[in-house]
Amino acid sequence: MERIAYIFHIRFIYFYRYKTVFLNRMNRLLATLFIFFICFINGKAYSQNVGLGLSGLYNVQTESFGAGARVTLFPDNVMSLTPQVSYYFPSNKITEWTIGAALDYKFLFRNKYYAYALVHGGYNRWSNYDESLMKDAELNNWNLEGGIGITTTHCLRPFAEYRYNLKFQETHFNVGLILVLGCRGGRGEDCPVYQD
Repeated sequence: MERIAYIFHIRFIYFYRYKTVFLNRMNRLLATLFIFFICFINGKAYSQNVGLGLSGLYNVQTESFGAGARVTLFPDNVMSLTPQVSYYFPSNKITEWTIGAALDYKFLFRNKYYAYALVHGGYNRWSNYDESLMKDAELNNWNLEGGIGITTTHCLRPFAEYRYNLKFQETHFNVGLILVLGCRGGRGEDCPVYQD
């Protein structure tokens, strides 16, 4: 019995050290990305090339709620890059966070609105994977998502997105707001880039 307790203790210490090293590396990576984006924003904000956003998320299959944050680079171009992070809360069946980036392609412009298609790739950390009935459930995952969204041309832009996760075959929705930095219009006015 003592030998089993000793083996369990050693494995717990090994797991704890591995987890700590991994989290420290992820924290360094996130800090580096944050500093990069702050520097980028300081240099580009005046020209309306950056948008900052927050969103609420809902996963249909797992009936889970989450929150997200994003930085949209070149929000007024036909193609834009959107690094983002999302987190599904511990009160849900699934607790996870994802960090990644989406490539948005605007394909339909109507008055003060436009629609866009998106492809998103990211790293996913599924915290409570061991409670799942899935046979291939893992702590660390890579996600690939496709989707469609709609937003406005205002300085403060509400948006809605439908996404489908190819790996987990899940549907989820994002609804939120993006503030375009350096935009001089009012809350309900069009961004000057879209004015004639």
